[in-house]
Amino acid sequence: MTTSLFVQLLVNGLIVGTLYGVVAMSFVLIYKASQIVNFAQGEFLLIGAWVCWWIMTDLQLPFFWSFILTLAFMVVFGILLQVVVLRPLIGEPIISVIMVTIGLSIFFQAMMKWMFGVFVQPFPPIFETSSVTILGLQVQTAYVMSLVISLIAMGLFAWFFKFSKIGLAMRATAFNQQVAQSLGVSVKQMFAISWAISAVVSALAGVVVGIVNGVSAGLSLFGFKVFPAVILGGLDSIIGAVVGGLIIGVLENMAEYVDGQFLHIGNLYAVAPYYVLIIILMIKPYGLFGTKNIERV
Repeated sequence: MTTSLFVQLLVNGLIVGTLYGVVAMSFVLIYKASQIVNFAQGEFLLIGAWVCWWIMTDLQLPFFWSFILTLAFMVVFGILLQVVVLRPLIGEPIISVIMVTIGLSIFFQAMMKWMFGVFVQPFPPIFETSSVTILGLQVQTAYVMSLVISLIAMGLFAWFFKFSKIGLAMRATAFNQQVAQSLGVSVKQMFAISWAISAVVSALAGVVVGIVNGVSAGLSLFGFKVFPAVILGGLDSIIGAVVGGLIIGVLENMAEYVDGQFLHIGNLYAVAPYYVLIIILMIKPYGLFGTKNIERV
């Protein structure tokens, strides 16, 4: 492996890893707010990508306005989903809520196939050139857009949780729901906002991935690809989600090269993150940045 090839693989991995990190933050956001692992997260990506594709192809709107309308739709979608489906389950066992998210995943998968079919649909042309040269490296234009959007999303997350009133209320809710409620924070409102933000961020990632690979039902598997990054960084850590996403992105790229050149296993890039996940969890069971829960018996 030459130095230039290594740098190319590293850069591509970091770009993809930032996108993983953004989706991983969506997992963490819902978990911190409500202690729920949302197994329908991949379907949020799929719905966002299909909505943006439909607006561009059927309504013939430019990409910018299609993207904005998609994000607005996902805000409403996330709030309605939490209010109509998940809010009645407050107080029920966590396993019941998790099973509902699995059911939602299956339902949304079937609905998207019924509405849009099962074949891959490419996005209409968005960029004048398919790739750009950065410091001598060829990078797809969509990945550059992905990197910029991901960094902006991460910056907004950091500002939102540290300085905004709603962000501070969400942090208080994640720390202790009863204490937050006693201080005047509407826990139900925080739950709805967390689902709305999660839906928007997931749709953002879905559109980017759809631009690169086309939109199809397989896009929802992106949620499961991100899950190792969530566990790796720590299920309740926003910083851990970003770091875990970067690690998984680089690892996938390197594993794909090693497999193609030397091992010829065929799918090492898909399983390598899980191997690393198992090894790290054996050393740090709560992930790299996860909070240790100590219970008195």
